[in-house]
Amino acid sequence: MKILVLNGPNLNLLGMREPGVYGFDSYDAVCERIAEHARSLHIDVDFDQSNSEGGLIDRLHACMGVYDGVVLNAGAYTHYSYAIRDAIAAIRLPVIEVHLSNIHAREEFRHTSVIAPVCRGQIAGFGPVSYLLALDAFAQTAGQ
Repeated sequence: MKILVLNGPNLNLLGMREPGVYGFDSYDAVCERIAEHARSLHIDVDFDQSNSEGGLIDRLHACMGVYDGVVLNAGAYTHYSYAIRDAIAAIRLPVIEVHLSNIHAREEFRHTSVIAPVCRGQIAGFGPVSYLLALDAFAQTAGQ
């Protein structure tokens, strides 16, 4: 199984950006933790991050025929990017939406995910473990 972990805007600033909300681990440290867990599940994992909506859409399109699924933290685009929502629907790959923080316990504008209806599921609020849980979900639902 081959999975892309795709991160959106500002996630490259992990460890520096609002550590009380997003944690103290750097982006590289979080990616290494994810890679370690993926190896334990015998999943090949690649990483990408973009601060632009178009960059995320292009990367989603490029997943077709290459990956078996995507773990996506779309950041703030989660709440208003119909373009990313449409890209997820178009690629016909399972996508699991993840968030480090519990978006439902934060500001009201974060409570709505426009991408959730086209994702296999959503995992939020467990810090970097959210990504690990998404990989576990892929491993346990392979072929479904």
